Amino acid sequence: MPYLTRCLASLTAQTIGAHRMEVVVVDDGSTDGGTAEIERFAARHPGLFTVVRQPNSGGPAAPSNRGLELATGRYVFFLGADDHLAHEALERMVDMADACGSDVLLCKMAAVGERTVPTHVFARTAPSIRLVGDGLPWALSNTKLFRRSLIERHGVRYDEEMPAFSDQPFVMELCFRARRISVLADQEHYFAVRRADSGNITFRAGPELRLRCAAKLFATTCRFLEPGPVRTGFHRRHFHVELCQLFGPDFPALDPRVRERIVTGVAELVGAHGDGVLETLDAPQRRILELAGRGAAEALCAEAQRGPGRRTGARPARSGGSPLRGSPLVRWLLTPVRHVRRAGRQLVG
Repeated sequence: MPYLTRCLASLTAQTIGAHRMEVVVVDDGSTDGGTAEIERFAARHPGLFTVVRQPNSGGPAAPSNRGLELATGRYVFFLGADDHLAHEALERMVDMADACGSDVLLCKMAAVGERTVPTHVFARTAPSIRLVGDGLPWALSNTKLFRRSLIERHGVRYDEEMPAFSDQPFVMELCFRARRISVLADQEHYFAVRRADSGNITFRAGPELRLRCAAKLFATTCRFLEPGPVRTGFHRRHFHVELCQLFGPDFPALDPRVRERIVTGVAELVGAHGDGVLETLDAPQRRILELAGRGAAEALCAEAQRGPGRRTGARPARSGGSPLRGSPLVRWLLTPVRHVRRAGRQLVG
């Protein structure tokens, strides 16, 4: 609350109509008045809401899995309780997915309250995009339309051992298994909100939790992708987004023992997955990860204190788009994908 009110109102206003949708609300032990608000909406819209209440699980994975158990539609869409949809969002997404035969469909996102959202993947509406080359690795949130039969056929669920970021391995597995991934980008459909108190769980996750979750991301890509440019594209994203951000301005203030554990953990991931990837990073990110690989915690503190704009070799940040844009890596990542492995069989992505 009060973000939940706008979230639920955006669902009851959907042009797809109540006869073509179901809203499964999982109240994961809310304590802010959300329960009463859910009851109010359910009473005003009989038959539309299925409401489940459970003790707080500590993260979004368990309630997301509970919602999947109850869903009956041809498609599922995950909407954060802080966020909201444009009026025509679900109708237009379903229409496009039906027309294109999409297993996964991304809708254009808009940032509210200093939230960041991907941009490169939403450069244009596309009936089909590639795993790497169109910005998908940089857009791994679960704010997508998924064909439910794909989820159930492979038994895909959120990892309940991940208090945060559990949507990313979930999304990656479904994208790796999908026959077609589409993008609806002609207008903004999903409004991602950063609370005024920065209370979103992803903003509250500590560095050690982030590191454990990053290891799960690498494990997911290695499970489904053979070594090659597609795996490199996803690992490049994991290094850039998940690992480099651990050495931001808050790193020097951490307890020295925590700093050492972070450096050791990152060094292990760099050693396991860095070959062929580190050289594709921009110079500042490459230097950070090379220092971590050498266990140079004090040097990493100095780098963090200097700030990104003053690090050796740092370049001004580009506005919008994916960090892939303008990289030499793009030239060879745009070749046909022949490195996706599904159940031991080779497929063309």
